Amino acid sequence: MNLRHKSVDANKLIAVMPDLAVFIIVVDEGSYTAAAKKLGVTPSALSKQISRLEKALSVKLLERTTRKLMISESGTKIYEQCKVMTNAAKQAVEIASSEHTIPSGTLTVAAPKAFLSIVLQPLVTPFLTQYPDIQLKLKASDGEIDILSEGIDIVFRLTEHPSEALVNKKIGKVNLALCASPEYLALRGEPQIPTDLRQHDCIYLGETTTDHIWDFIKDEEFQSVSVTGRYAVNHSQMRLKGVIDGLGIGIFPDFVIKQALENGSVKEVLKDWTMKGNYQGDIALQFAQTKFMPARLRAFIDYVTEHLAP
Repeated sequence: MNLRHKSVDANKLIAVMPDLAVFIIVVDEGSYTAAAKKLGVTPSALSKQISRLEKALSVKLLERTTRKLMISESGTKIYEQCKVMTNAAKQAVEIASSEHTIPSGTLTVAAPKAFLSIVLQPLVTPFLTQYPDIQLKLKASDGEIDILSEGIDIVFRLTEHPSEALVNKKIGKVNLALCASPEYLALRGEPQIPTDLRQHDCIYLGETTTDHIWDFIKDEEFQSVSVTGRYAVNHSQMRLKGVIDGLGIGIFPDFVIKQALENGSVKEVLKDWTMKGNYQGDIALQFAQTKFMPARLRAFIDYVTEHLAP
């Protein structure tokens, strides 16, 4: 279908615009059921819209099978053009939003589970109290996030290598630390060098086949230790509870154990060694580049920076 040599009736264009937007969401979500859930409608209603769009365009967009939804060759070409259209529409909305003096609308934020519950959670109520016209959605995720495809406005990453495809604002730094309960150390002794950990019970994540291998650096010396223990859990607060209860030595981002260190529940060990691993480095607040930043996005960035930056 060559649109460059045909003039499109304005009324027809207006009529198909909503269905084109729905078409994009169905393709992005991969099924009518998922798209319907996102839009708050029924799958049959979406199916009717797509059928209406196919009839209006005189082209087959989606191939329906018993197992999955397949986009046709023509559908792929139309989808690509529709994405350009919706991105332009999104930018138009952002321009309008950036002009608002009162921040409003929905803001979706993703962050690692422990950082979300320990660091960001205390800011939620005061932020929403200060900005009553903002709706805040939080997503806990320790994996990689594609903010554009997942509809995320802001993602927090604890990393030494933030995504270069996104705007990056450094608001702090996270280090990894080892700790154990005073009772455990009194019973088993305190490790003096990383290789001493081989004689101790250690609590690790148990997520991968290599997360029991802990790497340490001191000056120019590097030590890699394969630790063992009777308990592994990939939930930081459960892991900390195990350490407090004397089950072994655990590794944590420093913000997780801050309160436990202050009240004496745990003691940091091997403080003169630097640990290398995941969930350390800069606290990177990242978002997509835009010429016109919505007021709600600016409000959240400013609020978090004010309350979390050193």
